[in-house]
Amino acid sequence: MKKITYPMTIAGVKRKLPVCKLNDNLAIGAFVLFGDVKLTEACAGALLKKAPEFDYMVAPEAKAIPLIYEMARQSGRNTYLLVRKNKKAYMQGVFEVAVNSITTEGTQYLYMDGADAKKMKGKRILIIDDVISTGESLRAVEMLVNKAGGIVVGRMAVLAEGDAIKRDDIIYLEPLPLFNPDGTVKEL
Repeated sequence: MKKITYPMTIAGVKRKLPVCKLNDNLAIGAFVLFGDVKLTEACAGALLKKAPEFDYMVAPEAKAIPLIYEMARQSGRNTYLLVRKNKKAYMQGVFEVAVNSITTEGTQYLYMDGADAKKMKGKRILIIDDVISTGESLRAVEMLVNKAGGIVVGRMAVLAEGDAIKRDDIIYLEPLPLFNPDGTVKEL
């Protein structure tokens, strides 16, 4: 079977995203920054140009980690915060929230370390992700930031997928359509 790809230019970098079937009615374009330094650097720089003023950036684990790291590096910051998929032994005063994502089967939980929550209190927080689809991960991170007393000043992603393209409360670089299992673009 021939591999189906979707060509995109993101932050001036051309890539072909593999189209991956999720079920009998839906496929998605797989966007993965892991291992792609050129694309990660370009996306981080382009997002920083669009970013509102902020004190801290926070991202969900794991695919957004290279992006938030590079945004911190390019902006000259020494700190970024992560929301984890598992509690770690070193985490104290943990905040948690349930989330259902398009790419993860079943309910998962996201966790914020109490020490990170203290840093956020009363501070301007920028939420970063690689792709916003249903918005469930974004919503979960925002709930944790609010619970910590942070003030969300922006929600950013490299790509907005499907209905997220229509949202006016997120900043993104490029739209990513949803696909039919045969690789054709799904009409919304």
